[in-house]
Amino acid sequence: MRLLWAVDHGLRSLSKRMQADLGLSGPQRLVLRMLGRLPPAMPSTLAELLHLDRSTVSGVLERLEQQRLIVRLSHPDDGRSVLIALTARGKLLDRDTPGTVEACVRRALATLPSRKIAAAGKVLEAVASELAAEEERLSRARAKR
Repeated sequence: MRLLWAVDHGLRSLSKRMQADLGLSGPQRLVLRMLGRLPPAMPSTLAELLHLDRSTVSGVLERLEQQRLIVRLSHPDDGRSVLIALTARGKLLDRDTPGTVEACVRRALATLPSRKIAAAGKVLEAVASELAAEEERLSRARAKR
């Protein structure tokens, strides 16, 4: 548990530093980097890929749009939906950058053999799955009240 809290604390601290230095928080940068690897995507697709609530993604997208880093496009098949894409300015920030969360993760992973990375991935998947299941159980219990 101590290690999970240490990772959470490190992510939050570096996110604040990134906001001050780059103008992007950790979640904003993650969304920007994901959009750089996807064709234009629906906000719901981003929420699913990032394991975030749609409302959280909406707030992140709003801030990225205010900075003119993303643009909302009409969905060609569904006029009620939008697709999100990087602007030219957003594409300039979609690059490896020192002082970011992903740079720290990349350096840490480079020190480990692939079998340890795979094992750690399985542990994190199990923890994430159990946390999601507990949240679902609690939500159902609240709804019954």
